[in-house]
Parts: sequence; structure tokens; C-alpha cells
Amino acid sequence: MSAAVSIWTSRGVEVSYLMLTRGEAGMDSTPPEQTGVLRTADEIAGAAEVGVHQVDFLDYPDGVLDYSVALRRDITRTIRALRPDVVCVGTWEIEYVAGLNQSDHRAAGLAAIDAVRDAGNRWVFRELSDDGLEPWSVRWLLVAAHTQPTHGVDVTGEPLERGVASLEAHNGYLAGIPGHPAPREMIPMITQMQGRAMGVPNAVLFRAWDLNAPPSIARGESGER
Repeated sequence: MSAAVSIWTSRGVEVSYLMLTRGEAGMDSTPPEQTGVLRTADEIAGAAEVGVHQVDFLDYPDGVLDYSVALRRDITRTIRALRPDVVCVGTWEIEYVAGLNQSDHRAAGLAAIDAVRDAGNRWVFRELSDDGLEPWSVRWLLVAAHTQPTHGVDVTGEPLERGVASLEAHNGYLAGIPGHPAPREMIPMITQMQGRAMGVPNAVLFRAWDLNAPPSIARGESGER
């Protein structure tokens, strides 16, 4: 996804990241207390490679992330504070383009899509309005790695290079995972596969929902693609 982000930021789009955990359970050889510090630094460095300079962390425990009302509230708080036009999340599907999706990713995706709705409903999490965070309606929801993509971003050339550099910035983390493919091998392989769907050398695909559009059933559509 970072390769697509690099295009957006190069065009003047303001992008920020919200990390629900610090990834502290991700390295078997290193205690979580050390891993969390390392991965936080890696994430901030990787974001900077693609022009993202605001990276916030919610500090939920890594590896055991639960879908919860509290998680929805915290994501809603960020959406109302930042007032984005677009929210981009990872897929919540159990089986996706890279195989079996892990539980933290599924919980994060589901909580995020519900928080997008919550952000626009003044009668949900009323305490946020009391804190001055008024409802905000997001226009677009983009889901990365979804098995039924509808849109794509051509990342051929410099955007791809920046996406590779973003993952390479996680060098401390990657060094702790024996056998992990090098970013310069893995990222182009993925973007070339997705590029074939767009007829371009390299692409990042998303499933996109226009949240201002009437539902497909109101348009007489099945909703299938």
C-alpha cells in the first residue's frame, strides 16, 4: 500500500497513519518490550519514506487484538479529529490474496469500517461530541488486499521504488524473521501480479466504496463485481 501512498503524498494529499498496536509480538527472538520500541521506530521511518509524517499509535496489545466497542471508539475519535475524505484499511477477510489472514488484521479491518460509520453518527459515542469532536462523514473507504478489488493505482517507476524503500526501513524487524523475502523481491512481485489486472507493469489494487452513493440494491444492482 505504501507505493500508492507515495503517489498521493507527491500530489499534495495529506496522509496520516493510525497504528492500533506497536507490533511487539512480532519477533520470536526478541522480548516484546524491545520489539515494540524497534517496530515503532521502523514504522515512523517507513512512513517518512513515502511522505507520511504523522503516525499515531493506540497501544492495544499486539497479537491479541479484539474487535471491541472501545477499539471502535478510539478509531472514531481519530477520524473525527482528522476529518479525512478517505479511510484506507486492510481486508478483514479470513482468506485473502496472501493466504490466511491473521486475527489482528481481521479485527482491525472490521473495527475500522464500523468506526467510519460511527464517526458520522452523533448519537454513537456522544462523549466525543462533548470533547468537541463533532460527527464527520468519510466519503471513500478503500480496502487493500481485498479479494474482489474494484480500483487500482498505477505505481510503476518511482512510486514502486519508494514503496520498496518504505518496507526496507523496517530493517530491524525483517532481520529478526528468518527467511523473510527481501522487500526488493517481494514488493515488485506483488505489484506486478496486481498490475496485470490494470494492464500496467505495477499496481496496488483496492476495493473502493463511495459512501455518498446510494446502496447497490437501490440502483437495482446485485452488488457483485
